[in-house]
Amino acid sequence: MDLKLIFIAFIGLFYCCNSQKEGNECINKNAKHCGECIQAGAKCGWCTDPDFLKQGETVSSRCDELQSLIKRGCNETLIENPLGKRKILKNKPVTDRSKTTGELKPEDITQVQPQKVSLTLRSGEPQSFELKFKRAEDYPIDLYYLMDLSFSMKDDLENVKNLGTSLMNEMSKITSDFKIGFGSFVEKTVMPYISTTPAKLLNPCTGDQNCTSPFSYKNVLPLTNNGATFNRLVGEQQISGNLDSPEGGFDAIMQVAVCGEQIGWRNVTRLLVFSTDAGFHFAGDGKLGGIVLPNDGKCHLENNIYTMSHYYDYPSIAHLVQKLSDNNIQTIFAVTEEFQPVYQELKNLIPKSAVGTLSANSSNVINLIIDAYNALSSEVILENTKVSNNVTIEYTSRCKNGVINKGENGRKCSNISIGDEVHFNISITSKGCPNNTSPEIIKIKPLGFTEEVEIILHFICECDCHSEAVNNSQVCSSGNGTYECGACRCKEGRVGRECECSSNEVSTEDMDRTCRKDNGTDICSNNGECVCGTCECKARENPEERYSGQFCECDNFNCDRSGNKLCGGHGRCECRKCICDPMWNGTACDCSLDESTCLASNKQICNGRGRCECGICKCDDPKFQGPKCETCPTCPSACAEHKDCVECRMFHTGVKKDVCEEECNYFTMRKVDTKDKFPQPTDKSYPLTHCKEKDANDCWIYYVYTVTNSSEKVVYVLDKPDCPKGPDLIPIVAGVVAGIVLIGLALLLIWKLLMIIHDRREFAKFEKEKMNAKWDTGENPIYKSAVTTVVNPKYEGK
Repeated sequence: MDLKLIFIAFIGLFYCCNSQKEGNECINKNAKHCGECIQAGAKCGWCTDPDFLKQGETVSSRCDELQSLIKRGCNETLIENPLGKRKILKNKPVTDRSKTTGELKPEDITQVQPQKVSLTLRSGEPQSFELKFKRAEDYPIDLYYLMDLSFSMKDDLENVKNLGTSLMNEMSKITSDFKIGFGSFVEKTVMPYISTTPAKLLNPCTGDQNCTSPFSYKNVLPLTNNGATFNRLVGEQQISGNLDSPEGGFDAIMQVAVCGEQIGWRNVTRLLVFSTDAGFHFAGDGKLGGIVLPNDGKCHLENNIYTMSHYYDYPSIAHLVQKLSDNNIQTIFAVTEEFQPVYQELKNLIPKSAVGTLSANSSNVINLIIDAYNALSSEVILENTKVSNNVTIEYTSRCKNGVINKGENGRKCSNISIGDEVHFNISITSKGCPNNTSPEIIKIKPLGFTEEVEIILHFICECDCHSEAVNNSQVCSSGNGTYECGACRCKEGRVGRECECSSNEVSTEDMDRTCRKDNGTDICSNNGECVCGTCECKARENPEERYSGQFCECDNFNCDRSGNKLCGGHGRCECRKCICDPMWNGTACDCSLDESTCLASNKQICNGRGRCECGICKCDDPKFQGPKCETCPTCPSACAEHKDCVECRMFHTGVKKDVCEEECNYFTMRKVDTKDKFPQPTDKSYPLTHCKEKDANDCWIYYVYTVTNSSEKVVYVLDKPDCPKGPDLIPIVAGVVAGIVLIGLALLLIWKLLMIIHDRREFAKFEKEKMNAKWDTGENPIYKSAVTTVVNPKYEGK
């Protein structure tokens, strides 16, 4: 055989066996106790019946799929199958402004429901709950404006000085509770980012420009609802300068995120507007200035100034994302068009952030903030805290207009307006038990919002019967194990179904002798191992196949097959013999005892012409055929078969009129006077045959033949035959004569017409020849004219 074909066959067999093996996770687990069994999968159960195991079966055979355990004889009430559950601990409804009066404090507004859930997880069994999010009306907003005060932003500072009152007026259209703050940044105060000469430290700008000393980050104004104060303090700010193009904005963003008390953040919508016309330094760039310590992500503001910029490196993007998310801050990057591509890429890395194009002098900053806020608030994205490796979370969102998202997109909904309500189905599944079985707490919240759902996870790691375990039970070889869930859980160093042996005594010649059948040489029929003098049958690659018996001499896979199915798919294999299901018989359970498949339309088995064997009709008379002995190819039709008897009994004519009484009394005859009184197929539950036959006088006789459910043959006959009448000769003769005359006249007319056409053609031909005739005009040679002309020779023409 071709080696390639052998290889393909081997690979096919390998995948086949492995797919079968993977098919039953309960058996594959080879569980030694109930707790281990239920962790194998949600379909697994443990039979606690002490007498469930057959000879040769191991303790792990108690663990199987529920239906398989019941099929193997375990009482359903004795199967351990604990189920997970869900409990809502805090379920405050989302705020509906239409049903509330007066002002609400931020802490009284609810946008996420429920707030606390307890889930009890069984391995492989998902538990889910519904999370509702409703964007509240008039929700408070905190906005912190963080501005680059390097020299290139000089003209921008002039426009920002009046930002406070203008922005307050615009935001009042969105919320009645708005606070605004201001901070500025330049760069780390070390070389090579700034010049450290004494003169440049006082005034880093060139020429006659008056600039303030360089600094890393300064919290100019904590959050306030006084727009005039914002305008005044921002108006007092001066531009500074640095040497390189990228700025130290990441240091400033980190301090704004983690210094909540100094900034004045509330538990409301938090917006950070980052305004610059340059790029940014990030983790690793600090090495240029000799700074190698990673950013610690802590607040280091003294007198509202960042004091550790020379000590800690810039934060990484990932570190920044974590802190912004932890503190529920949504970032708006207001940058010039030149740096749009850079900050667009940064936006893709920072969830719940937006990028707006800042004009050259920041004149469009208010519109930019409003547009960015609307874009951010119209999208809700769920995030969860870190979960253990054995826990998975799946999201399904039901958004506006019936849009359903699954997978990673199931975390989000877009185009949400104020007052809109969206729903998320959150499904949590565990696989096995964590090393630490104490409850695990995870939190899920919408990005950029302070509200969250707290989920407490409890894990089912043991069966209910575990609490009833008997330590040092007498059942387990006088205290050598714990009797738990119908089986012994042996102490270390003890083996056997009842912990009756020491692990040092497992294999001895005396014990092996009791594991040989009929004093043979094969221990446990070569299908198992001798443990404590008792055979424990080995497992097969296919977990559905098992060895059993005192000497592992039985199995459940070497029975007769039918249709390539073990026991025909209608029974189970026990010790190499098929035990058939009800209504099935045969060595391979392939013989059905159900006779409904043999029942004909006349309610008779095989139409009364055979017997039903294994659901198939066997006809007694070989001339009958068909699934129900309904056809007879060599038999005359029912109409032709009974025609002579019907004719002789009804009309006393035909070939059987002399023997009618002897041969034609096998049916009951009933007369009808019209065809409408014949029985129809819809009137009877048995078949009818409508017949039309000719009798000896060439008359049509009509009848219906049927066999009733009681096997009575009945014939319904029309009492008068339909005899054809003789022809009427006069009309026929008249018609023939008239036809001959008409045909003659037609022929004459045709002849006359042809003659007229011929004559006209001849006349036309004559006329044409007449017109074309020409006469000869030559002179007669003997003709002489009567006139003689003489010319005078002397005449000169004068």
